[in-house]
Parts: sequence; C-alpha cells; structure tokens
Amino acid sequence: MTPSHRTGGLSRRHFALVLPSVLLASGASGCAAPHQGTGRPGDPVVLTLLSHYASGTLKEALQRPVDEWNATHDRVKVRTKAVEFTDLLTTFMVRQAAGQGADILHPYCLWNGQLVQARVLRPAPSEYAEEIRRGYGGAAVGASSVGGKIYGYPTEVQTYALYYNKRLLREAGIARPPRTWRELEEAAYRTARRDGYGNTLVQGFGLSTYDDSTTVGQTLALLNAAGGTFVSADGRSTAIDSPAGRAVFDLEHRLVVKGASAPGVNVYKAFQSGQVAMVVSAGWWTGSLKTEMGKDYHDVGVAPLPVPEADDRRATLSTGFMLGVNTASEHPREAWEFLRWLNTEKVSIKSAKKGATATRMSSLQVSVGSLTGRAEDMRTLLSEGSDPNLHPFLDALAYAVPEPNVAGAQQAKSLLRKNIEALWTGQQSVDESLRTIRRQVDQEVSRSW
Repeated sequence: MTPSHRTGGLSRRHFALVLPSVLLASGASGCAAPHQGTGRPGDPVVLTLLSHYASGTLKEALQRPVDEWNATHDRVKVRTKAVEFTDLLTTFMVRQAAGQGADILHPYCLWNGQLVQARVLRPAPSEYAEEIRRGYGGAAVGASSVGGKIYGYPTEVQTYALYYNKRLLREAGIARPPRTWRELEEAAYRTARRDGYGNTLVQGFGLSTYDDSTTVGQTLALLNAAGGTFVSADGRSTAIDSPAGRAVFDLEHRLVVKGASAPGVNVYKAFQSGQVAMVVSAGWWTGSLKTEMGKDYHDVGVAPLPVPEADDRRATLSTGFMLGVNTASEHPREAWEFLRWLNTEKVSIKSAKKGATATRMSSLQVSVGSLTGRAEDMRTLLSEGSDPNLHPFLDALAYAVPEPNVAGAQQAKSLLRKNIEALWTGQQSVDESLRTIRRQVDQEVSRSW
C-alpha cells in the first residue's frame, strides 16, 4: 500500500539511542481502547494489535472488522495501536526489549527473519499453519515463513507488473505492450524524447532513485523474471552476481547510457503526467493513479512483466505483510483465534454476485486498492466492475517470488539500493556494482544477529 519501504537496518547503537523516543511515540492508540479490565475474574482479555495503518483509509479499513469483533465478543477484546511505516520495525524491536510488545504484530515480511532471530514472532500452531498453507498462494506463504516454519497470516500482498502509457506507445507505432526484454528495450528507445538541450521530456522506461519500490523492487522483479534470485537458497550469501543478475544490470545500464531512462526523475509524478512510457511497479499504485490522473487514467495499461525470451517461464517479485503473534503475549490462544476470524472466516459480500463470500481481510485489502494472497477471494471481489488493470497483479500471485526475508534482509536491501543507484548514476560499472554487492551483502546476511 505504501510506495516507499525506506527503512534502514537497526544497528545496536541506533537501538539504544531511539529507545526513549520510540516508546513515547508508540504509546498513541489507533482507536478508542475498550475497557482494560481490573484483573478481576470476568473481565475481558484485551489484545493489542500494532500496525502501520495509522491514518486515513488504512486506519478506517482495519478498524471496521476490529469494531465488529469487539461488538460480538465479550471474552476477548482487541484494540489497535499504530505508528508510521518508517517507525514500525524500530518500534517492534524497542517495545519488545522494554517488555511492552503488542500481542499481535503486523510486520513487513522482509523483516520476518530478523524478528524471528530476535525471538519476537511466535510460530503458528500446527492447525493454523496448515490452514495458511491451504488457503494462500505459494509466494504469500513463503513470505510469512522463516526456515520452513509459518509465523502468521499473510495480509497485504503486492506483485510487480509493467505499467505502460497506451498513448505514448501508440504514438511511437507500438501496437501492444512488450512481452520480451528485446521488445521492452526497443519500445523504450522509440518512446524516449529529449529537447534540444538534452533534457528528458519522456522516459521510455522509468528508472528512478526515488524509493525502494522503483530502485530495488523493479530490479528484483526483473531478476526473478530472468530466473535469478537476490539471496542464495540457504540465506547465507547473495546470488545476484550471476548470469541473470548481470543481464538485469546490463539492461538497466544500457537504458540509462542510451538516454531511455533518467534515474533522477520522480517516476511517480512523471508517469501520471505522461512523461514516462513504461515502468515496473507494484499493484498498490493502480488506485493512486486512478485518483490522481482523472480522465487521463484511460491511457494507463498494465501487462505481465516481460521475460528475457518469449518462451521463458513468467516470474516476478512479490512483497507483503502478515499478522502474527508476539512471543511475549500472555494470551496467544486468544490472539490466534482473532486472527483466524479476521483472515479465514468467510462472510457475505454485498457488492458481488448473490451468495458470494470472502474473508474480512480480503475485503479490507480490496477496499483500499490492494490484494491478498487468497486468489479465490480476489477473483470473487474483483469479478464484476473492477479495474482490469488489477488483474495482471492477481494473475501474478501464481508465479511471483517472495522477497527474501533472511535475518539481515533489510540492511541487505539498503546496500543493494545504494549500489544500483551508483550504477545508474555512472559512479560504478556493472562489474564493480556486482562485486561490491557480493562483498557487502555477503557480509551482512552471513553475520550472526
């Protein structure tokens, strides 16, 4: 849902320095809390749920099912607490160290390895784990797992695809969106435009240093499409210094050098103003574009991510969040009961055909323009009158590859971004970038947390 996942790794020094301010900031409740109880027999159990759904439609969307639960359950109540996304990982870690961890946590799945290593997340009991395996796609289950164990219910799931401007492609004589990297590159050169002074008027393919979604997200999506991975299967080293990784870096380098990409441009603003022909991004962006572009949104199309060769198997990146239970919770059984109710119990859907049902979480995510890893729910909720631009992201749930979530994943991602930007801005060659990433990321993911 959020375009930017720009959070840094939490160093031990930073951990100590931020303790007072984070404890103070995270005390704000995301809603009016139910009666806390006095500790006497008969008082309800009150569970706290900490997320980044801190304001606007996200806060309202989560509060609706929580209010429904509280109105229909006397023995267990839930209250929400929220912080901004940029503070979420730090808040999890600091509150845990201070003995103030929430019962239910809503982490970005990239952090799961770190949270498991720090003994913050509790493995899902076997019956819940099996329920999650059956109900969700492989990428969502993988993102919610560490070391083969499932730690929670997947919630928001974002897959990556190719956004394109139909008008710009049509004006360049291109009849359909590219399906291979060769077609992608040709289309990028044909749609790119510069003025007489060399200033970029239109990027053929949008590369941008604006945030992780465009810098790292699209690079990893292309890497997955080429059959590569960022981190090795055992999670102890990087795997990007491979033929697939080199092919992605060569492609991006050519696009910049030949003038089809201008990484200094904010691609989010440029695309909606018709200054970018194509860009790889996640499905959350669709709702934002529809709101911001108005009638010009009819120029926007979405297609599956191009693959290197026409007969290659499709693959792309998926990122996401999950709801899990804190190891420090005094009421884990009640917490899992609430999560099952929210994430697996089916309810009637008024806007769909008669008799249609979906989970509360799937309805929540679709209401804010997102997806879950429950493909059946998504097809029900998006069946009639929905934006066709969402369907390529739904289809991608079947072949997406989850973001690696080893213990050092957040810092590894930050290092990857730094080196990609150095390549795009001419500070490093392809060889130098791959060597530096291998050295820096290997050191990060192999160290003991």
